[in-house]
Amino acid sequence: MTNTLVGAQAVRIESFLGSGPERTLAEDVLDGLTRPFKELPPKHFYDARGAELFDRICDLPEYYPTRTERLILEGSAAEIARTTGAADVVELGAGTAAKTRVLLDALRARGTLERYVPIDVTESMVRELSTDLVREYPGLRVHGVVGDFERHLGRIPQPAGPRLVLFLGGTIGNFPPGSRRRFLRSIAALLAPGDHLLLGTDLVKDPSVLVAAYDDSCGVTAEFNRNVLHVINRELDADFDIDAFEHVALFDERHEWIEMRLRSQIEQVVDIRELELQVAFDAGEEMRTEISAKFTTERVERDFAAAGLRLAEWFTDPDELFALSLARRAG
Repeated sequence: MTNTLVGAQAVRIESFLGSGPERTLAEDVLDGLTRPFKELPPKHFYDARGAELFDRICDLPEYYPTRTERLILEGSAAEIARTTGAADVVELGAGTAAKTRVLLDALRARGTLERYVPIDVTESMVRELSTDLVREYPGLRVHGVVGDFERHLGRIPQPAGPRLVLFLGGTIGNFPPGSRRRFLRSIAALLAPGDHLLLGTDLVKDPSVLVAAYDDSCGVTAEFNRNVLHVINRELDADFDIDAFEHVALFDERHEWIEMRLRSQIEQVVDIRELELQVAFDAGEEMRTEISAKFTTERVERDFAAAGLRLAEWFTDPDELFALSLARRAG
């Protein structure tokens, strides 16, 4: 752990990663690429280049989730601020917190906001965001946590008052159902009576709309998908031929989720020297790099119930493309 205080202690940054990201990547690659159906977790998309590519995806006309979620926040932030009275805002996977400022503005207007706690694996992003926010919101304290929200929830500081945990962007859809409910239980453990979770979920809709959002006409999502191979090449001394893999996006109707895959266009063997591992791919063989589950109100309520949470408020857009759900601990 490293600890840094900035600006008369208005900003505090704690890092819990150390050499952890490399070990985690190595473990995920070893586990995922030695399975009969190869797969990699999507969290490894997000190095600096991956984050830049994702920002570009968010601006594409086909990719509705980001702008729709912001629209919902703009319409509901005052009500969320009134309901939660949050003094302490914790954001999992904060990134640049572009949408979050809408909510911070509403909490500041209510006079309750005291501290913001961003959690993200990219230290430079946490530092830049933290210093930006204390300039934009005089008197706000920021306690940045550089870590993996799946592993470091226990490192979140004790709340400064009523707590609001944010998990936006539909990221919860990247978890398979069992893992999703386990993760929601771990979030529920952070909540005291009167605390809230605000969860962003993409909704079930016409499959053609969904597939277009994950396979844009400009090819940005394809580059984002292949970026995980750049990460493995760099971090694990591998020799993936990036151009030999084709981006695939499909909708699984049974599970109601989007899958992103990378398809090997040739028969090949990849050498991952850091792991002393060789991985063979047949021509046409695919490995899964992401699932993105889509939700209904009923599915969200079932997941909350399994995690010891209950739905308090449901906010959506006029076309019901996306939803924000406000939850508190059951009972």
